[in-house]
Amino acid sequence: MTDIHPITVRRPLAHLDWLEAEAIHVLREVAGQCANPALLFSGGKDSICLLRLAEKAFRPARFPFPLLHVDTGHNYPEVVAFRDRRAAELGERLVVRSVEDSIREGKVVLARPDEPRNRHQSVTLLDAVAEHGFDACIGGARRDEEKARAKERVFSFRDDLGQWDPKHQRPELWSLYNARIRRGEHIRAFPISNWTELDVWQYLARERLELPSIYFAHRRPVVRRGGALVPVTDLTPPRPGERVEVVSVRFRTVGDITCTAPVESTAATVEEIVAETATATVTERGATRLDDQTSDASMEQRKKEGYF
Repeated sequence: MTDIHPITVRRPLAHLDWLEAEAIHVLREVAGQCANPALLFSGGKDSICLLRLAEKAFRPARFPFPLLHVDTGHNYPEVVAFRDRRAAELGERLVVRSVEDSIREGKVVLARPDEPRNRHQSVTLLDAVAEHGFDACIGGARRDEEKARAKERVFSFRDDLGQWDPKHQRPELWSLYNARIRRGEHIRAFPISNWTELDVWQYLARERLELPSIYFAHRRPVVRRGGALVPVTDLTPPRPGERVEVVSVRFRTVGDITCTAPVESTAATVEEIVAETATATVTERGATRLDDQTSDASMEQRKKEGYF
């Protein structure tokens, strides 16, 4: 039998109904079992799906949790502006905590000024969990993104240090979830864990959800570095000898500017992105996240330390 990468499998659109129902079930389980959860919302495509799912799970009532974003201080401004506007449109409380504050407080020490800050979000997130007493954080991570995420359960237990142990995870037979914890511990819940990148884009298309502009094709100055396109910005200037090109690109995933690369694309609509994603042979993180390419175990190590 030939192995097929999950993002190349085009599922029937009716499958979205099952995925949606499963995700709504997870959201309601979190609300029912946990006393003080939060939903991680960055303004990225996966968390935009989570917001729609939360609307379907709880409207016309308010969400039974605030929105939480850990800002590296180096996020794309288009995405931050979208985050603020969408939270205001929904009338939901948005809690923002910044890695910049963790740096000023001496809790995060950078090896160099231009070091990517993604992995340091763990410190800021765990401080926010402790500050607000969150006993669950709902995130948009998916198993098809990366090998370490493929190991993680839908309800992922974190100890009182925020750590994850992939060798000691709770069973989830028949979609039954266990959120029992002791003081200081918390749960990470991933309602769209079983979705693929293609599922996300098909759901965005079906629900006609608005997205930040950088997800669609636009012309941007880049340099080619290590097999990736690195956007030319004040934070990521070209290195000596690199040639700056203006290329039609889009972002498959968004995050810290210093480690999130675009891909060449002319897809200017959600429908065109769906078609492009259906033929992709590399996962979005494999194609675009420079910080995951340091070693095969880089993401798993960060998750053990408290990363999303």
